[in-house]
Amino acid sequence: MRTRYPWRQGNRIELLVDGERFFPDMLQALQSARHSVLLEFYLLASGDIAGRFIDAMQEAASRGVMVKFLIDGFGGLKLSNGDRSRLQRAGVELVVYNPLHWNKLTRNFARDHRKLMVVDQQIAYIGGTGLSDVYWRAEQRGCPWHEVMARVEGPVVQDLIGMYNDLWQRCTARQLPPGADSQPVGNSLMRVTTVQGMYQQQIKVSFLSRVNHSRQRVWMMTAYFLPSFSMRFALRRAARRGVDVRLIIAGPYTDQPWVFHASKRYYRRLLKAGVRIFEYQPRFLHAKMAVVDEWATLGSCNLDHWNLRWNLEANIEVKQSEFVNQAAQLLRQDMQQCQEVTYEAWARRPWHRKVRELLWSWISQLVLKIR
Repeated sequence: MRTRYPWRQGNRIELLVDGERFFPDMLQALQSARHSVLLEFYLLASGDIAGRFIDAMQEAASRGVMVKFLIDGFGGLKLSNGDRSRLQRAGVELVVYNPLHWNKLTRNFARDHRKLMVVDQQIAYIGGTGLSDVYWRAEQRGCPWHEVMARVEGPVVQDLIGMYNDLWQRCTARQLPPGADSQPVGNSLMRVTTVQGMYQQQIKVSFLSRVNHSRQRVWMMTAYFLPSFSMRFALRRAARRGVDVRLIIAGPYTDQPWVFHASKRYYRRLLKAGVRIFEYQPRFLHAKMAVVDEWATLGSCNLDHWNLRWNLEANIEVKQSEFVNQAAQLLRQDMQQCQEVTYEAWARRPWHRKVRELLWSWISQLVLKIR
């Protein structure tokens, strides 16, 4: 299995913000597919959004398009048996990564957290969404989830196909048929980066290298903030040498409240070093994206302890001024919908918050010791 992918020139990338923007684009591409569709999603939940994709996959398969679908054994639990049967009857090959089983013990924690769709081996969508109504149609508090996807074309798409094929072969012992190469279509320099649990952590290594060599800015948004020591140290050191370091973190709306509270144990030293912390207020911030100087990354990886220890993750890195500026503008807009946490306010928080943060921090440390 390949662990490193080279930089590729001649790509085109478009940033798609929130489900109301990226879902229609993805569905249109799926409905226009002529030869093949490869899908890989962690979170699947039967409902309006999943139903639309299933309808499009059924229709594509009926006209002879090869449709392959990798789903995670845990993240796909909310996909109904009826929807699974619909896909299989239509000729969609559905493969489950690491199905849950009691005798696997801690191996049940290993998950495929990637989010990817490749159409006709020419157009790819990569980012952080799942096929679930919470990204667009849900009306409960904190919804729809704030998320980003990227539409990618060009030679880098072949590396995404290679990544997909590696996992497909691992799960089925079969390789997918080869396709035509992607021709240069733009001026974006891009590459694929991955995490394969403790075995390979290129996303983390690449991000740390960028932060350690940063000169102007390190802006990052993430849904779950449980960073490693090396990550915290790099962010503090960058801030102390005058780099503009800003973190946009999920605020009061989250699907994992314990992470929200446990993450607070890292605030004090970051704030003292000059790192600015923003908590997103309107709804659940589920996006994972960062800009460091003139470089950007986005994808599925939250760069937290759990993702880096157990998950398969995939990001795309970009060196192209127009896209990097667009990503930075989105981060700037999101900061305006945040509550900034200052060191002075943080020091005055009530005792009961401190107790709750300490409790969840202690529990999180126990969880992270699981092997």
